[in-house]
This record gives sequence, structure tokens and C-alpha cells, in this order.
Amino acid sequence: MTYHSAFISGDAYDCNDHVAFYHDIRLVHRLGLRIVSLDSVVDRIRGGAADLYGYVAFTMDDGTNFDYYDLPHPIWGTQRSMLNIMKDFVDEFGTAAQPELHATSFVIASPDARSELDRKCLINRNWYTDEWWTDAIVSGLMGIGNHSWDHNHSSLDTVAQRHQDKGSFLNIDTYEDADVQVRKASDFLAEKTYGRASRLFAYPFGEVNDYLAQSYLPNYVAEHKLKAAFATCQSRVSSPNGIWTLPRLVCRDDWHSTDELALILSAAQANR
Repeated sequence: MTYHSAFISGDAYDCNDHVAFYHDIRLVHRLGLRIVSLDSVVDRIRGGAADLYGYVAFTMDDGTNFDYYDLPHPIWGTQRSMLNIMKDFVDEFGTAAQPELHATSFVIASPDARSELDRKCLINRNWYTDEWWTDAIVSGLMGIGNHSWDHNHSSLDTVAQRHQDKGSFLNIDTYEDADVQVRKASDFLAEKTYGRASRLFAYPFGEVNDYLAQSYLPNYVAEHKLKAAFATCQSRVSSPNGIWTLPRLVCRDDWHSTDELALILSAAQANR
């Protein structure tokens, strides 16, 4: 399950991913499901486990400071961070309620790209930094994953794509482009987190092309050091096959309320 903590356009569930995340953790708990880290899910899949019944993993994309810090939104007021929402759950229900409570924040690696995105896509308050990454990992509630070097984002003046074809990750289809977008990002995250970053990758825009999924990611593991990659789609995970195109559901794309999410989760359990 995926959230974007920078999405704040109101104070209701369907227009604020912080509000949605708060309610969704409690929904998952009420349904009797077990929240675990994304790494533990991947390890179970890679180990050949076919049954993931009852497991839920949370992720956030883009890695803005809203993942870690409570920040003052200029219109909608101070937003409780995704990390602190998890801490609030622990304070309310106790550690035994969800002993493996965790979320993975997939971050954009390039400092220059994050700075430019902060100016152009946020409100230029330095809310796209990396000094919190290690502290988030140390908290035990959050991991840091690879969301590429610069997202090949259309708002950037220059991207790590040979023809400057921006706005889609389908255009990352050569070794040279992938080496920067994926391997360089992995190296940077490892350096910034003293080797504690998660070895997971989330495709920007959720977009997967054959070169990345079938050639670069499986054939150059020694270079990029990743162990799985995630798209954004609804499908069933049942084997190590497809480890480079694992599915994720996205808040506001795949569900818009706790009722809709409850139906998805209940259907997933029924189709076990």
C-alpha cells in the first residue's frame, strides 16, 4: 500500500494522505491483519513462500520531509508526519498490537533534483532533505528505499536520461540511463545511511519497461545490489517469479475511503 505524504489539499481522507494513513493503519488492525516491513515480505517471497495471507506492508513514495517531520502546511496547518502517525498508533494501542509496524519510504536520491523539486513542486521551504534518513531507520518504524536518482521528473531542468525525455520512467531503457537512475541512487542511499538503506526499488510513476524488469535489474544485481522492485498495479503475489515487478496499491488511485480499502483487503483474503 502506497502513500504520497506531500499530497495535502484538504483535511479529509480523500484529499490528504496523512489523514488516510492514520485511518488505514487502524482499519488494517481492526481487520486482524498483520503489518510487516516490506523487506520481510520480499524475503518471504524470495524464499519461495507462496502464502502471504494476512500480511500488509506500507510504503511512501518520493521521500519528502513530510514522511519524517511534522510540518506546517501554509493552508491546512501542521501535518502529523507518517512516522509520527505510526508512533501515535503505538502509543494508543501498545507495541503488542502490531509488533512489526513499519513503513518504507522510497526516496529520490539526487540532492540537486530534490532541491529543484522543492522549489518547483513544493513551496521552497527545504522540505526535500536527506538528514532524516538514518534517524528514520534507527527508529525501527521506517526504512529508506530507492526511488531512482531523479525520478526522470518533468519539472527538472536536466535529468539523467540520454535524450532528456522526461516525465516517464519507460524512457529509462538503456544500461547507461539505468546505471545512473538505479545503481547510482543505490550507492548514494547506502552512503548516506551507512549501509542501512533497504535494497528495494520502486519504479517512478509505477512504470515498468521490459529492459529494466527483464534485463537490467535481474542481470546486474552485483552492481545495483537490489533484491526486488515494485510497480503500481493490482495482482497476486505467489512466487519468486516476477520479483522485479511486484505490485503495490496506491492511495487515491486504487481506493478513496476506508470502505473501499476494506473491500480490497477482504477480497484479497477471500481469494487466498
